[in-house]
Amino acid sequence: MRRNDVLILIVIIIAALFFVNRDHQPRRTVPATLQGAKHEARMQDSSISQERSSRKRAEDGGELLASRTNMITRAVEKIQSAVVSVYVTKTKMVRRRLGFFFDFYGEIPYNIQGIGSGVIFSDDGYIITNAHVAEGATEIKVVLPDNREFNASLIGVDSVHDVAIIKIDGENLPYAVLGTSSDLIIGEWAVAVGNPYGSLIKDVKPSVSVGVISAVDRDFARNEDNKIYRRMIQTDAAINPGNSGGPLVNVYGEVIGINTFILSESGGSVGVGFAIPIDRVKKISEELIKYGKRRAIWLDFDVQDLSPMIARYYGLKTQDGVLVVKVRAKTPAASSGLTRGDVIIAVNNTPIKNFEELQLAVSDIQVGDIIRFTILRKGKEKTLQIDAVEYK
Repeated sequence: MRRNDVLILIVIIIAALFFVNRDHQPRRTVPATLQGAKHEARMQDSSISQERSSRKRAEDGGELLASRTNMITRAVEKIQSAVVSVYVTKTKMVRRRLGFFFDFYGEIPYNIQGIGSGVIFSDDGYIITNAHVAEGATEIKVVLPDNREFNASLIGVDSVHDVAIIKIDGENLPYAVLGTSSDLIIGEWAVAVGNPYGSLIKDVKPSVSVGVISAVDRDFARNEDNKIYRRMIQTDAAINPGNSGGPLVNVYGEVIGINTFILSESGGSVGVGFAIPIDRVKKISEELIKYGKRRAIWLDFDVQDLSPMIARYYGLKTQDGVLVVKVRAKTPAASSGLTRGDVIIAVNNTPIKNFEELQLAVSDIQVGDIIRFTILRKGKEKTLQIDAVEYK
C-alpha cells in the first residue's frame, strides 16, 4: 500500500471516530420554566404587535372618518332627530248608491290616510308642518326617528299661507333651531329633510337630499285651494311626496324654510322645489300658538285694476297700480285718509302693479303691523299709514 493511501485511510478513521463520539455525548435539557418564559415573551411580542396594528388601523379609520365629515353631514346630524313623520286620518263624505232595488243615493264617511313631515321647534313639543298635511284631520299621530309615537293635537292652521302648528306631550324631546331666511345667498348649500314616500318605505327615520338655494322671493298667485305662496325659497334639493312640512336647513343645521311643494309634470322631483321662508313661518307660528288662528286684518276698501282708459283719464303714464273705487266710512282705511280715486302703487315699499300683487302684499301683514300705502292723488305721490287691526 502506498504511503498516500495510508494517510487517506487514517484521516477517514479519525473523522469517523469524531462523529461517533459527538452523537454519544449527553444532551442538555432546557428547564420547563425557561421554555415557558420564552413562550410568554413571544406571546407578549405578538400581543404588542397586534395592539400596534389595531391602533394604526383605528387611527387610519379616524382620519378617514374625519375626511368624510363636512358641513352637510354636521348639519344633518344636528337636525335629523327633530324631524318627525306626521300620519293623519281625514274623513271625507262620499256619495254612494244605497240599496239594491231603488235608485237611492246617500253620503257615507270614508277615512283617508295621509303622511307628511314636520319639525319640532321647542322643548315642549310644538311642531311646524304644512296646513295641507294637518288641516281637517280627525286624528294625527307623530313618530320620532327614535320610534317614539305620540298623539298630536292641532293647535292652529293658516290655510292661506299653508302653515299648521301641532303639538305633542313628551319628555326629552329633540328640537331644531329656527334660523333666518333674510340673508340667504343664491347658490349656497341647502338640505331638505323629511320622510318621502314614508307609507311605502315603512321607515320613520328621515331622509336627506342636498342642493342649493336656486332663487328667492318667488311669488305665486292664489291657487284653487285659496293658498297664497309669496317670496318662496326655490331649491333644487329633491322634495318628494311626504316631504311636505319638513325643514329646509342651511349648513349650520338651522331651519331656513318649510318644504311645501314642487313644480313637476310627473309628480316626482325635477329639481324645482319651494319652501316657505322661516321668518314668515315664525310670525305665523306665534299667532297660531297664542290665538289658535291667523287673525284677519280690517281695512275695508275696494279696488280694481287700471285699464288703458282709466290710466288716461287720471293722467297716469303707466297702468301699474290699482284704483281705489270705494272706501267705507268709519273704517281703518277711511281713518288713514284713503279716498275714492286714489291709485295705490306700493305697499310697505313693495311695488304694486295689479290687484293680484296687492293681495300678495297684504297677505303677509298681521294684526299689530303698520301698513304704509304709497298712492298717487291728482298726479302727486303721497304716503298713508294704517294700523292693522283685527277684523271682528
